[in-house]
Amino acid sequence: MPTERFKVHVTKDHLVFCCGHFISYQGHKCERLHGHNYRAAVEVEGPLQEDHYVFDFIALKARTKAITDELDHHMLLATRNPVIKVDESAAKVDVTYRDRAWMFPREDCILLPIENTTAELIARYIAGRLRDALKTHENFVPEVLRVEVEEAPGQSATVEWRQ
Repeated sequence: MPTERFKVHVTKDHLVFCCGHFISYQGHKCERLHGHNYRAAVEVEGPLQEDHYVFDFIALKARTKAITDELDHHMLLATRNPVIKVDESAAKVDVTYRDRAWMFPREDCILLPIENTTAELIARYIAGRLRDALKTHENFVPEVLRVEVEEAPGQSATVEWRQ
């Protein structure tokens, strides 16, 4: 007897977020400040519910959009990066890497508890926020949750969490 697996996938033009960022790489280099028009895609897997779907598309899009809207039009800064230092005050965020320094208005920044603002770790951050929101607000925990973050057409990273 074959087994059935179901999944729901959403990506829409309104699941986009435009952000500035920069990353450290190869342990000792830091790229220039730049930005992307990111797009998120989300996929959940699980059995069909009583109403014959895995999870409601509308609720999945709404929960994902709430997270991407928070990120939109901000400077993304990783607070756990070992070589990029981030110092926050009420009015500003000072960022340093070796002899380079940046200062941003505090309200223009999102401080992420990640090691680097790579597409992989932004996807992981969104996945964690989405998993918590689905459990708290929808009483839903998918068997599999995938979040893809595309930073340019044809260039994306995906994280997958399994129960």
